[in-house]
Amino acid sequence: MKVILCGFGGYMGKEVRKTAQKPEFQMEIVGGIDPAFEGTSEIPVVRSFEEAALRFPRGYADCIIDFSHHSAASELLTFAKQGGFPVVIATTGHTEQELDLIQQAASFIPVFFSANMSVGIALLVKLAKIAAAAMPGAEIEIIEKHHDRKLDAPSGTAVMLANELKTVRPNSRIVAGRSGHGKREREDIGIHAIRMGNIVGEHEVIFGTDNQTITLKHEAHDRALFADGAAAAAAFLTGKPAGLYDMHSLLAE
Repeated sequence: MKVILCGFGGYMGKEVRKTAQKPEFQMEIVGGIDPAFEGTSEIPVVRSFEEAALRFPRGYADCIIDFSHHSAASELLTFAKQGGFPVVIATTGHTEQELDLIQQAASFIPVFFSANMSVGIALLVKLAKIAAAAMPGAEIEIIEKHHDRKLDAPSGTAVMLANELKTVRPNSRIVAGRSGHGKREREDIGIHAIRMGNIVGEHEVIFGTDNQTITLKHEAHDRALFADGAAAAAAFLTGKPAGLYDMHSLLAE
């Protein structure tokens, strides 16, 4: 599987390049896109999507993995559509307009989009929805923790969890943070963000009633797990028709 890596020189770009060396993934990085990349590379690395369109023509790679920044969504998707490349979008923090662009692109190419590339998080979502359905009277709170360099809050994963829970609790209201005076409403799904140190990522979903509490928690110990998940997603997209896919799609297969 040949991959173009967007965000080639970034932290997660480096992790994806390490993942490509693992024999189980059978993945080869054949090109990179990164406006900030400095240094040398045996792999061709371009600084813009305009250059990428010239350097990486249709058929050059089997997939794009994007670990750059959500603001690159428009240029990324235009390049992917022009080249007919399936794309794994592993960035977070997208605006509503960018999310619309992702939906539109999925009509032309296979797009794998998930707020979290961890299989464990996908299982957490599944278990949380089971708990929400089994305990309809329980109040729900989500706590997420990340390193102090993370820009978006709450995390895309926490928002994804809350939105997935809303499919079970359609009358719920997502409340990000809580301050001031006011009673918590029964249908609130609270999200609380903690930023400190070098925490890779923790997501905790708490279900509480008057007489019991259930806590479901996922901890990421190494960012390599996100690179592995992106590689698995890229392999999953091989041969898929145009459409929007996510971790649930991967688990179902």
